[in-house]
Amino acid sequence: MHWDDFETVLAIAETGSLSGAARRLSVSHATVFRRLGEIEQRLGVMLFERSRTGYTPTLAGEELADNARQMEAFVLSAERRIVGRDLQPTGAVWITTTDSMMAGLLAPLFAEFRTRYPGITLDVAVSNQLFNLTKREADVAIRPSNSPPDTLVGRKLVDLGMAVYGARGHVDAEALDLSQAAWVGPGSRLFDQPLIQWMSDHGYQDLCQFRVDTLIGMLSSVKAGLGVAVLPCYLADGDPDLVQLSDPIPSLSYGLWFLMHPDLRGVARISSLLEFMTEAVRAQRERLAGRPL
Repeated sequence: MHWDDFETVLAIAETGSLSGAARRLSVSHATVFRRLGEIEQRLGVMLFERSRTGYTPTLAGEELADNARQMEAFVLSAERRIVGRDLQPTGAVWITTTDSMMAGLLAPLFAEFRTRYPGITLDVAVSNQLFNLTKREADVAIRPSNSPPDTLVGRKLVDLGMAVYGARGHVDAEALDLSQAAWVGPGSRLFDQPLIQWMSDHGYQDLCQFRVDTLIGMLSSVKAGLGVAVLPCYLADGDPDLVQLSDPIPSLSYGLWFLMHPDLRGVARISSLLEFMTEAVRAQRERLAGRPL
């Protein structure tokens, strides 16, 4: 058997369908169907039970999928160790971060880094989903968190503050009663439980007339006059269309982390990015923590 065979079986086992496996492998549904048929014919055994609900591994299929998982982990580990041998700050760094961090902080810093290190190419995936660094979906994550994964290593750069903001011209900052205001709340897919809990504790959840599942979306909604909202200070403070309506909220403060897989410690290009980001971000420590009124 070739590695492609193991990869195909693992993809079908973990997604439960040919279409899911096709998306993961970036091939067509027909290709996965053909590959599976060839593997089963070659081995003389059925690897999956077919049903209307999808593909379920047989005992033989599950055993083959388990072997594939072990092979995948070995290959990825070897790849990370080899990547870690470079000594010069050159090559590509895959970075994942959120849309709000990219818009409110990181874009100009990336530009400055590229000027300082022209031999390093940055490939940035902007996503609110945490990529799997163990599987090298990215080399580095620059993300807000109060509980980064134990499997990763890195450095806390700064604390990020959150405060209530409204649209300039739509709210009277001097006379506004937040308990009577319309609120823009986090949508169900934003997964910001501390914010949801804080809003519930203060009775603001019931005042939400509009919800959206990204911080950029909440910012745009506030600017449009849909209500007031809790927003990151790094994102809202520099916007002339917004006015700060509260001090930074201590219970909603969270850390900004630079995270990577342990095998990538010592890689020159990643170490260069870590040291640059530490210096550049910490130079803005007070702004990022938020200013009291």
